[in-house]
Amino acid sequence: MQTLAFVLLIVVSIALIVVVLLQSGRSAGLSGAISGGAEQIIGKQKARGIDAFLSKATVVLGVLFFLLTIAVAYLI
Repeated sequence: MQTLAFVLLIVVSIALIVVVLLQSGRSAGLSGAISGGAEQIIGKQKARGIDAFLSKATVVLGVLFFLLTIAVAYLI
């Protein structure tokens, strides 16, 4: 049981890191100033859907991470 909890914690940790790194920043920064408003008009719908999914996945993985951490601490 303890080994399963450790393995799940490692898998959830790696998934959480990947999902956080895949999220785009909230501000466009210098790239938004160079490309202008065309990128915001054309790519807005797809980016919004992907960002919404990544945001929900981050919340779910974060909750799983904390629950698994508490479970591992309890099992030790």
